[in-house]
Amino acid sequence: MAMKFEKVGDGKYMLDVCGYVCPHPQIYCKKSLEKMEEGDVLELIFDNPSSGETIVQMCDQAGHEILEKKEEGGKLIYMIEKG
Repeated sequence: MAMKFEKVGDGKYMLDVCGYVCPHPQIYCKKSLEKMEEGDVLELIFDNPSSGETIVQMCDQAGHEILEKKEEGGKLIYMIEKG
């Protein structure tokens, strides 16, 4: 189980925190967003549904926009634009 944060394109990043439970997914998400530029997009992949609500709250408070939410094979995928 390893957190994976990588640049996948111009202004696009991917963070995989599958296997982690609260509060780790939102902590890693927050730290990753801090490393990015405004307007960059983070694809957050996680598998702990209870983390979703706290990630949404964190994004709302920090001014980030969740562009898309989807679920694939038990994994939740949020596309987050840094505000």
